[in-house]
Amino acid sequence: MKLLRTPDERFENLPDFPFKPNYVEIDGIRIHYVDEGPRDADIVLLMHGEPSWSFLYRRMIPILVEAGYRTVAPDLVGFGRSDKPTEKSDHTYHKHVDWISKWLILLDLKNITLFCQDWGSLIGLRVAIENQERFARIVLSNGGLPTGEQRVGDAFLNWRKFSIESPVFKIKNIIQSATTTKLPKEVLRGYEAPFPDDSYKAGARIMPSLVPISPDDPEHEANKKASELYKQWKKPFLTAFSDSDPVTRGVERFWQKYVPGAQGQNHTIIKNAAHFLQEDKGPELANLIVEFIKKNP
Repeated sequence: MKLLRTPDERFENLPDFPFKPNYVEIDGIRIHYVDEGPRDADIVLLMHGEPSWSFLYRRMIPILVEAGYRTVAPDLVGFGRSDKPTEKSDHTYHKHVDWISKWLILLDLKNITLFCQDWGSLIGLRVAIENQERFARIVLSNGGLPTGEQRVGDAFLNWRKFSIESPVFKIKNIIQSATTTKLPKEVLRGYEAPFPDDSYKAGARIMPSLVPISPDDPEHEANKKASELYKQWKKPFLTAFSDSDPVTRGVERFWQKYVPGAQGQNHTIIKNAAHFLQEDKGPELANLIVEFIKKNP
């Protein structure tokens, strides 16, 4: 597997992102993560999606740390400051679950509240159900655990087609198109930072095609098993979706209905927010997580 590593200077002077980088090596791949707050505190694990990175959580991390939590945000392999395999075939759903599982176990993270969105949920929900003893609570946002049996909307199919076929794949334009907020140039530069050129974008390009959209998908069985296990999940489970995301609208209803731990929780629809609601309503989300943990000690 050929790997690329984004030069450090690309990440200098990013707005609201003063966090010290941390690295571990998994299967010969360097994985970056933000790790802020007291080491002995309960953990909030923030899982990003595609094509974003831990920069997405820059306005949430300080609020969670201020509330007393150790706040950890990894960059998926192929994103952020983590190493980037150059071939699309290097990326599979199974590998991404495996890499983050190994990272979690190597750091020995426990008593975790998971916040996950987009691909962060496709990976994070699998990691959580396969390592249940390490997780105390889950907050799911604009994501899910598709098995390939669900109806797939046009918005996602168009995005999938674009990611495969478009000759131009500007990360900043993708992020901007999936937020309701007009993002400043320096923030857009932060999203472009991991990708000096197209050779770094194999993961960003292929991830939409790894989402199961038919029952013959290689991860159909694993995701179906995970979904069934969530029907026995009694730990606190909260949904916090946005009101302006055409891709995941309505997915929250499945989780609210079937997860025992979701019963009686204060499920929320975040107003005036699109797919990347961390960018549109980051502080509101962070405070929601704090309130959820306090109400479910």
